[in-house]
Amino acid sequence: MARHLITSALPYINGIKHLGNMVGSMLPADVYSRYLRQRGHDVLYICATDEHGTPAELAAKDQGLPVDVFCAQAHDAQKAVYDGFALAFDHFGRSSSQQNVEITQHFARRLKENGFIEERAIRQVYSPADGRFLPDRYVEGTCPHCGYDKARGDQCENCTRVLDPTDLIDPRSAISGSTELEVRETKHLFLLQSKLQHEVEEWVARHEEEWPQLAASIARKWLTEGLHDRAITRDLDWGVPVPADTWPDLAAEGKVFYVWFDAPIEYIAATKEWADSAPDGETRDWKSWWYEADDTVRYTEFMAKDNVPFHTVMFPATQLGVREPWKKVDYVKAFNWLTYYGGKFSTSQKRGVFTDQALDILPADYWRYFLIANAPESDDSSFTWEHFTATVNKDLADTLGNFVNRVLSFSKKRFGEEVPAGGEPGEAETRLGEEIASLLAEYETQMEALQFRKAASALRALWSAGNSYLEEKAPWLEIKTDKDAAALTLRTAMNLIRLYAVVSEPFIPSTSAAMRQVFSLTGDTATWVGPEEARALTSVPAGTPFTVPPVLFAKLTDDDLEAYKERFGGEPQPA
Repeated sequence: MARHLITSALPYINGIKHLGNMVGSMLPADVYSRYLRQRGHDVLYICATDEHGTPAELAAKDQGLPVDVFCAQAHDAQKAVYDGFALAFDHFGRSSSQQNVEITQHFARRLKENGFIEERAIRQVYSPADGRFLPDRYVEGTCPHCGYDKARGDQCENCTRVLDPTDLIDPRSAISGSTELEVRETKHLFLLQSKLQHEVEEWVARHEEEWPQLAASIARKWLTEGLHDRAITRDLDWGVPVPADTWPDLAAEGKVFYVWFDAPIEYIAATKEWADSAPDGETRDWKSWWYEADDTVRYTEFMAKDNVPFHTVMFPATQLGVREPWKKVDYVKAFNWLTYYGGKFSTSQKRGVFTDQALDILPADYWRYFLIANAPESDDSSFTWEHFTATVNKDLADTLGNFVNRVLSFSKKRFGEEVPAGGEPGEAETRLGEEIASLLAEYETQMEALQFRKAASALRALWSAGNSYLEEKAPWLEIKTDKDAAALTLRTAMNLIRLYAVVSEPFIPSTSAAMRQVFSLTGDTATWVGPEEARALTSVPAGTPFTVPPVLFAKLTDDDLEAYKERFGGEPQPA
């Protein structure tokens, strides 16, 4: 079996993330990781909070906290939400860790030794009103390419073009709003990406045919436009310090590395954090995943489209320039945006549903299923409360939940609390077994291809097949004339419930556990269902004790829908 290294885009530290962040990186990575573990693969799923940069400093200042204290508290708050969503990270680290400081500084030294970092004097925006140089992210203005009037000095959120602060039309301080900006000279380190262009092009060319079109097209667009040398240091108090043994003058000035230089390195550092946090008596080898990793390690990254350039071009350039055998990504699963009634979710503008609010409303499995079943893979997709309510009611409450409840409740009422005996499988059961085996194979194919909407469709079809079988056999009628026939139908349906419990786990882990606990099966440690087992549907034998669980998914009412719309808005608010 392969070893699968999986990372998802690092959530930024300043605030709880919205549903768009969840579906664009962490949740699909978790679904894929869970599936691979079930199939017997060795999986390491790594993520972390991205803690450096001006926004962290400003958020800490607003709360009257030292920035390190603020980040520690914010990390714990985010981790609690991700635990609530049942994200099964192997390690959820922090980019402010000592491991990241050490590895980032090591990368910088090696890049300098190899001629890919140089010190340059530049003219940078200074705000007298704020008494500081403004990092590019905190200069705002109008994008010269698309006219978006809230573009940042590092990148336009609207058209994704990379910018410098001096590119902006009508620039202003994002801190004070002052337009009285000056340009002063200061020194910074530059990563000479232009010298690495050819190597990055060759590397991308070896991978882009396998990548989704979205990831490949964004990488190719950047390379076609040409890689430019980029400043990788900033004038901030919080960040990975420039090492004094290599750049003493810049270190004395308090320069730190740009967050987008150290953040991708945190994937490696967080893996070392995982190794360093091993329980007593356990040894974890982090380097075998990242340094001179053999061909059995397959590295998959999950991210939204605005992060793609940094992971397909900028970080690979860094890794190539280090001239050491660090593992580079094999497959980039890129997502478009989930919108809120056609408008953008916005952390800064509090527009849309945020992950902590979502968990206050309904359990995680409602959200996990809906988001993955409507993942923005081929295009942007829109969250509406109407669509959410309809999906929950049709797929989760009716197709799955009602099937489980009606089968178990009816069987308990007519046969008692053990799986009923009687009857021999016939033509209907043979057809059902073939259909289930075929749908399960389709589900596996789509999961392995990282086609999440198609995988959700196959899973939904598996659930629907049980309902169709139940309607065809009608045990509530069979019981009147042929008790053994009714017993066979219900026993077959119970085997479907157990199958659903196993294969639905990547999507709805809590509900899957509840379904699996229905049956008292001694020694049931199976992690997947093979094709022959799917055809036979006999893993839960007659005489197995069972219980009827509480309602798995409550139907949402019109009153619920109106309450959600009133609380969060039924349409996007103006930006």
